[in-house]
Parts: sequence; C-alpha cells; structure tokens
Amino acid sequence: MTRTTMKGLLLASSILGSAGLAQAQDVTLTIESWRNDDLAIWQEKLIPAFEAKNPGIKVVFSPSAPTEYNAALNAKLDAGSAGDLITCRPFDTSLELFNKKHLADLTSLPGMENFSDVAKSAWSTDDGKATFCVPMASVIHGFIYNKDAFDQLGLSVPTTEEEFFAVLEKIKADGNYIPMAMGTKDLWEAATMGYQNIGPTYWKGEEGRLALIKGEQKLTDEPWVEPYRVLAKWKDYLGDGFEAQTYPDSQNLFTLGRAAIYPAGSWEISGFNTQAQFKMGAFPPPVKKAGDTCYISDHTDIGIGLNAKSPNAEAGRTFLTWVASPEFAEIYANALPGFFSLNSTPVKMTDPLAQEFVSWREKCKPTIRSTYQILARGTPNLENETWVESANVINGTDTPEVAAKKLQDGLDSWFKPVK
Repeated sequence: MTRTTMKGLLLASSILGSAGLAQAQDVTLTIESWRNDDLAIWQEKLIPAFEAKNPGIKVVFSPSAPTEYNAALNAKLDAGSAGDLITCRPFDTSLELFNKKHLADLTSLPGMENFSDVAKSAWSTDDGKATFCVPMASVIHGFIYNKDAFDQLGLSVPTTEEEFFAVLEKIKADGNYIPMAMGTKDLWEAATMGYQNIGPTYWKGEEGRLALIKGEQKLTDEPWVEPYRVLAKWKDYLGDGFEAQTYPDSQNLFTLGRAAIYPAGSWEISGFNTQAQFKMGAFPPPVKKAGDTCYISDHTDIGIGLNAKSPNAEAGRTFLTWVASPEFAEIYANALPGFFSLNSTPVKMTDPLAQEFVSWREKCKPTIRSTYQILARGTPNLENETWVESANVINGTDTPEVAAKKLQDGLDSWFKPVK
C-alpha cells in the first residue's frame, strides 16, 4: 500500500469517525401516550416547534390504543423497553408509577413554577412535596347544544334546573329532535357526562369532594343523593332504546342533527367541529335556582413525565421544560380545542366553542371528578362503581337512595378517611 493510499484511508476514516460522533450526539426521545387521535398534531405542530429550537434532539410520538395503554405501558416499564417520556393519566394511576420508581421526580424542573398547586395536584404525592409529571391540560364538563334546533324551536339557553327541564320538555313535545343524546350501555357516560357533570352543583365542588375524603360527608348525604334524583329525571328525554346506546351512537345522534343537546366533555369539540353541519353552542351545568354559585368540573386530565430509567434524561428534561412553557400551552390548546392549558399564563384560543367552555372559569367555581383522588384506590373501585350506579339510576333499576348506599357501603369496606 502506498503512503498516499494510506493517508487517504486515514483521512476517510477520520471523516467517518467525526460523522459518527456528530450522529451519536443526536438524541431521539420517544413519547408513550394513549392519545392516538393526537398523532397528527404532535407530528405537524408540536414536535416541529420543539425541534426547531433544540437541534440535536429528535422526538417521536408513539401512542397505544387508549384502552390498552395502562397495561401496555406497565409491561414496557417492567421490561425496561418503555419510551423516554410517559404521558400521565391523572392521580392514582400515575402516582402508582411514581411509587414504583418508574417516573422521575420533576419537582425542581425549570418551568414547573408556571403551574398552581391545584394544577399539579393530579401528579403530586398526597402531601404535595413531590411532583412527577408536567401538567398539560384539563377538560371541562357542560352541555353542547344545536343552535339551529334551539333557534327553530325558540328556546333560550337554560341557566337553572327548572329552565333545563322546561327546555327538554319543549324539545320532546315538538318531536323533531331527541332532547338529549346519551346512552347507558357503556356505563361511564352516565357517570362522567351525567353525575360528575351536574353533581358539583349539589355537593359544592371542592367543598364536598374534600369533605368526602376527610370522612366529613358520606355518599348517602343529601348533596350526593340529590344529583342522582335529578339524573333519574333524564330518562324521559334520552330517546327510545337509550339503554342499548353506546358512546359512539350518542356522538353520531348529535352530530347528525338528530338530538338537540349533548351532555359533554370539552374533548368532543374537535370531532364535533369536523362532523356537525350546524352551529353549536355550550352552556354550563344549570344551578339549582337563580343566583346560586355555579360549579364546573374542570378536570385535570393529561400530563407528561420522564421515565426514571431513560438513558436520555437530560434531553427529556429539556423537552419537559418546553412543555411547561407558555409557547407549548398556546400551540397545544389551539391545536386541540377542548383540552385547556393548566399553565398560569393565559392562552388566547381561536375556537369559539372552546372559548365558551373556558369562559366559565371566570364565573364558576372549578372542581375535579369526585372519584379520582384517593377514593378509587381500593376494591371495590369507587370510580367504576359510580359508572354502574349512575347507569342504574338513569335506567330506573336502582333508586338514587339505593345507588348511594351501595357506593358508600363499597367505600366503607376499605377506605379510611384522610384527615
């Protein structure tokens, strides 16, 4: 081999080595999530915005099916094959991951100061001393209605319980629309869009929720039974065969213009915007009587944390600091209307229906779903049992009083009040 050839090989080797080194410095972060509906939003809006400011860090959004996420994630974490970043469900599911040392402590992460204690509560230890996921968004409950139907029938938006049922009665009497689109077959709708939607009005939001955790109130007390009495009256307005109606059936009945009102979570906004061919509006849960304080379920729903065993922890923290920023909050809230930023910095939203939902924060007291924090840790699981009993009450197979007693008896079998 000539000296010239050897020099050439050494030079080529040096160049390749340098290229390999540069390539090795690029880090790829993988995000685990159940929100497969959000794939395009991450790929087209969120990830490009981050990568533009952070050369050398690539991000891949890798969602699972929502119903499979918890089991799939746990299996991956146990096997050491989970992604670097973990999308966090609220409260106990994620707290368990932190207690098992699957999620890193993010208490001192730069950007975490942008969130209130309430915003962080869904992803903090019971004593509030450690936070393990960056809060991303909450969802708000209320009612979405067909504006065209309301105009056609000369209806005003109801603000009280009495007005609400008067509106339902008028829609039913007219006969052109099902008054409300909700079924009980899938159970969770009856609880999430029914009981947890209107309930805070009666148990006074956080006041009642915290009293339940402290053992100062029981589910058999009037503030917890009364919303079931109201819910039982919904039966007459849900249309024929609602007992066999699934969640997608309810969505379709509303977006096809066959139902006038949809008991809702704000997460429906994006889908309804693309499917409904009529104008929509929204109203918060009606108060008992005019002048009462209104309450809304503004439920901390989604966060994101760091896999404690990620080999790319530094890059992961860089990404999470960006998720904690006002820039992320604005992109996310507008890309996914109905998922509302938990960042303390106000976010300007362009979607009118999303604006309507979030405006209720200015006039109503917020709370979260009563079953999510602490009360669903045992067996029977209060969250799942509330699904069953809410459906039973609407179907008429359990009275409100019987349903409440079943729930309280189940809770008493394992729960010790947290003082």
